[in-house]
Amino acid sequence: MDNSIKAFESGHENFKRVKFNQNKERFKKLVEEGQSPKALFIGCSDSRVMPAMITGSKAGDLFIVRNIGNFVAPFRPDADYHATASAIEYAVSVLEISDIIVCGHSHCGAISALYKEIEPTPENIHTIKWLELGHAAKKVAMLTHKEQPHEELLRYTEKVSVIHQLDNLLTYPAVKKHVDEGKLYLHGWYYHIENGDIEYYDDEDYEFKPLSQK
Repeated sequence: MDNSIKAFESGHENFKRVKFNQNKERFKKLVEEGQSPKALFIGCSDSRVMPAMITGSKAGDLFIVRNIGNFVAPFRPDADYHATASAIEYAVSVLEISDIIVCGHSHCGAISALYKEIEPTPENIHTIKWLELGHAAKKVAMLTHKEQPHEELLRYTEKVSVIHQLDNLLTYPAVKKHVDEGKLYLHGWYYHIENGDIEYYDDEDYEFKPLSQK
């Protein structure tokens, strides 16, 4: 058996023995009363980004959606399969969460891929289509930061992408309705993997600022 799987199994045993026992009543309550999360967290699938860890949240606090690049596809009124869209609708209309956080991060592989020539194959067709959701952010970044060092261009694109995903959220009827009624608030966050800091997007000053100073 792979050593990483053994580590996961050992970690699970430790969870049952320590953390679960310490929070047994909380888990029992979550079963009896159901979930009532405080926010929907839309984050990247990147293994280095752990929503519960970076927010200090507990079981039942966050309704979490993770995908490549923490992208939000614009609303489409069809009957196709839309994983992220269905989670957004469920969180807003059924769970009635009060906040949605779109959390981008530094050194994002999806954003980096926007600047690479990737040859389409039957094995990456869905990935290439999904990356189209980052094209608008790349376009803005190229207009303003094209002459900057490549790493700075990437960092800027990562932040601009978060703002575009917030705009895409407003194309969802339920999200727009709840925002207009003052029942729902949208937040853009940017997590720095290298130092653990989080910045939030201030839509009045049009810039990202330290969350610790909010």
